[in-house]
Amino acid sequence: MQTVTFPSHGSRCEAWWVEAAVDDLTTAAGAPCVVMAHGFGTTRDSGLLPFAERFAAVGCHVLVLDYRGFGGSEAPRGRPRQDVDHRRHREDYHAAVAFARARDDVDAARIALWGTSYSGGHVVAVAAQDPSIAAVVSQGAAMDGLAVLTGKGRVRDPATRDPAKARRVLRAVAADAVRAVTRRDPVMIPLLGEVGSGALMSGPGAVEFTALTGPSFRNEMCARGVARIARNRPVRLAGNVRCPTLLVVAEHDEIAPPGVMLEVARRIGPAAEVASYDCAHFALYRGVGDSLDRQAAFLARVLAP
Repeated sequence: MQTVTFPSHGSRCEAWWVEAAVDDLTTAAGAPCVVMAHGFGTTRDSGLLPFAERFAAVGCHVLVLDYRGFGGSEAPRGRPRQDVDHRRHREDYHAAVAFARARDDVDAARIALWGTSYSGGHVVAVAAQDPSIAAVVSQGAAMDGLAVLTGKGRVRDPATRDPAKARRVLRAVAADAVRAVTRRDPVMIPLLGEVGSGALMSGPGAVEFTALTGPSFRNEMCARGVARIARNRPVRLAGNVRCPTLLVVAEHDEIAPPGVMLEVARRIGPAAEVASYDCAHFALYRGVGDSLDRQAAFLARVLAP
């Protein structure tokens, strides 16, 4: 594994480059490449490496990036770190794809996208915008930010109930909006934590997931990012995706409504496959059931020469 950098809109993004471990998918044009990024407010060292290594084992190069302002990547000029913005995240995916395509060891016609949670929605939006993407894997994806915020179609876990959380978060968002206008340091809110901690994602699954986070992860985000979630609606772009797409669904997802992923599959049509698992959102990061093997087999099949 090698650390590499590439430019995105005037800032430097940092990523891991994981070489294909076998040449089963390699041709004279090079090997296919899977471009991966992390979920909402996390970093590339938050549970992604086992996926990257598994994809490399079937013959794919893998590029695992940090968005601008997260992990090892620079923040955009004049912007704070830890600022979740789906528009910039998608731009960084496009920049990462351009970097991969320019490499001599990559077959530019066989670039796949992989995403999980928030980035699981990004990969659908990016593939809709770039018809040359060869394949997509989307895991436990937030396909409709409005549904995420309202809870429509989301599995409700009594263990995560916190009636006061919405009020706390809204107060922080309002305060941070003022700070953004006046260019002062942002108001930060915790990302993961126990119920009642004030964390945006709380409950047993969120706490257990912190065990998978690496040293570059900061358990905080700019409150202003919450206000953007409702505008992040990849489901609306799904009908423009033409490449083979594997949608990995957590049937008891308490973060991202699983029904919206099924709607995305319907809109994509015959190119979409659904792999559904009897689990909650964060369990997917541990490769529940045959999930990891199925994702690797899907990529090996659709990216074969």
